[in-house]
Amino acid sequence: MNIQRTHKVNWLDVFWTGMIWFMAGLCLFLPFMLVVDILYRGLPSLTLNFLWDDPMSAGREGGIYSIIISTFWVLLVCFLVVIPIGLGSALYLSECVKLNSKRGQIIRLSLRILSSVPSIVFGLFGYAMFAIYLKMGFSILSGGLSLACMVLPLFILISEQAFQAVPIAYKQSSLALNISQGAYMVKILLPMSSSGVVSALIISIGRALAETAVLIYTAGYVTRMPGTLYDSGRVLSVHIYDLSMNVIGGQQNAATTAAFLLILLILLNVLARRVSHRLTRYAR
Repeated sequence: MNIQRTHKVNWLDVFWTGMIWFMAGLCLFLPFMLVVDILYRGLPSLTLNFLWDDPMSAGREGGIYSIIISTFWVLLVCFLVVIPIGLGSALYLSECVKLNSKRGQIIRLSLRILSSVPSIVFGLFGYAMFAIYLKMGFSILSGGLSLACMVLPLFILISEQAFQAVPIAYKQSSLALNISQGAYMVKILLPMSSSGVVSALIISIGRALAETAVLIYTAGYVTRMPGTLYDSGRVLSVHIYDLSMNVIGGQQNAATTAAFLLILLILLNVLARRVSHRLTRYAR
């Protein structure tokens, strides 16, 4: 006896599956087109001379050498503050504060609120606190510290999630072997969660490199080479904004600077991933 099975197509499922794939493709297509447009407009002018020359004629001519140096110093100041304070705070929340305790809930809620505050608020805070009250003025130091205040909550939250993702069996084994809490955090927890911490660092660097509002009010606008941390300096994101909005004929140099910033972010991501893989293999 032959039994024929009929497969009835559920067109509603087909429709929603197609919509999901369409939205996923759209989410990938728009950033892809943005990257292609930036590289198409900026790569032809991205030469060694552009990277090694100083800006001239308000940035519409010359290169971005002093801008790169200013960006490097601002990021260095920022992450010299963020990494030790952020890792220490994340370790404290992960290892010393119970997840459902009142204190932990208040701290985590405060960090989430701070991480969602608009960047211009941190810019005004940095201007009032560092530039005026502490008399740092428009400087690399003022910009880096203001940027650290903005990036720190995000770095702490993501790093804490990385620490929480480490299996509890590692901690139980360390307790069984009578390993101190400090040794467990340094020898086991940090290496095992290194990929997550590196991800937190990548996201923080990406936000810091793309930030404009904070640094306009604190680091300043000038294109000259900074001599000390108390000198003003213009970072890459501010340079792109200024050339695009305020300088007539500066669109080409703005596109070239944007292409360099995009390539820099890609290289930092690749480097950070390689470092995290090495640390993870070493821990295992």
